[in-house]
Amino acid sequence: MVENGIEGQSLVAEDQLFILTQAGLYLTATRGLGAPEARVCYERAEPLCHSLGRPLLLHAALVGRWRYTLMTDKLSDPMQIAKRVYLLAQQQNDAALLVGAYRYLAATLCFMGDFESARQHAMCGVQIWGSRGVQSSVEQYHYTPVVGCLIYLAMSEWHLGEIASSQARIAEAIALARELYSVDRLPGQEMNDTHVLALALLLAGIIAWGERDPAAVDCLASELIELSTRHNFSYWLIVGTILRGWARCASGDIGEGIPWIEDGISDYRASGVMLALSFYLALKAEALYLAGRTSEALEAITEAGALVPTTEERWWCAELHRLRGVFLTAMGADETQIEASYTRRTLRVGRQQ
Repeated sequence: MVENGIEGQSLVAEDQLFILTQAGLYLTATRGLGAPEARVCYERAEPLCHSLGRPLLLHAALVGRWRYTLMTDKLSDPMQIAKRVYLLAQQQNDAALLVGAYRYLAATLCFMGDFESARQHAMCGVQIWGSRGVQSSVEQYHYTPVVGCLIYLAMSEWHLGEIASSQARIAEAIALARELYSVDRLPGQEMNDTHVLALALLLAGIIAWGERDPAAVDCLASELIELSTRHNFSYWLIVGTILRGWARCASGDIGEGIPWIEDGISDYRASGVMLALSFYLALKAEALYLAGRTSEALEAITEAGALVPTTEERWWCAELHRLRGVFLTAMGADETQIEASYTRRTLRVGRQQ
């Protein structure tokens, strides 16, 4: 699409590279994080970056590829790309790029269920930022790096049982994201800062869910939906819808909440994204259980568990086993079957993580 210019004139390589990187960002924002067209843009941009000797734009292309593979492929694939981003940041001796690299490593490790390693990488990014007063040198950042590090530091600490620290981290991440969103920004930076605010709101909503606080989840989901609607961000709108549906169910409005969840999951599947689908299916299972539809809840949690070998996503495995045990107990299943899911498997996964 970028080879042909006006009246048959070909675009020079620099112009092609600019169009590809900008198109990748725009497609990701408007068509979702699993948009295959964005993947094509970043894959075609990478060889141009090498031929033109543009390491900063190569970084942006690699980050775009990381983001797409994180959302759509098994997690070992984005892990390899995150390592390439880290190596590039080291080669460039660029502190801002290094903060971002730690953020991508931490995010991938967190979803893989390696919370201790995720915490260590996220903390490295936060420490570099704090010690050097780093400013981003890459306009194409989709997430402002230090906020991403704070977010996954909070998520890792929550899974490790460090609740007070986790809550402080996520509050700091949201405050910084709101500050970045509210200030005057350079051209091309507005989309970046808007996305990082959306990510912070989502992860704060997930932590609030873990604290069983439907009012907080509903508040965060509503802000995420409003932000996404204003900026036409399809992915964040979908996940905000699912979170709002769970909050309504947990608050007693099951009739309204379940359709929000089911419609959101349907749109999520249609977007091509796989990451965190097991979590959203767990929210659906909880809602169905609250509605007295326990057999359907068990089907949803079984489907969520079946995704793990395909995605390598283990951050929610222990909870999936626990919920399965709850549903089996409610259905009067055999005690041996209940114990296998509710006790042995949950504890084994918890110890591994």
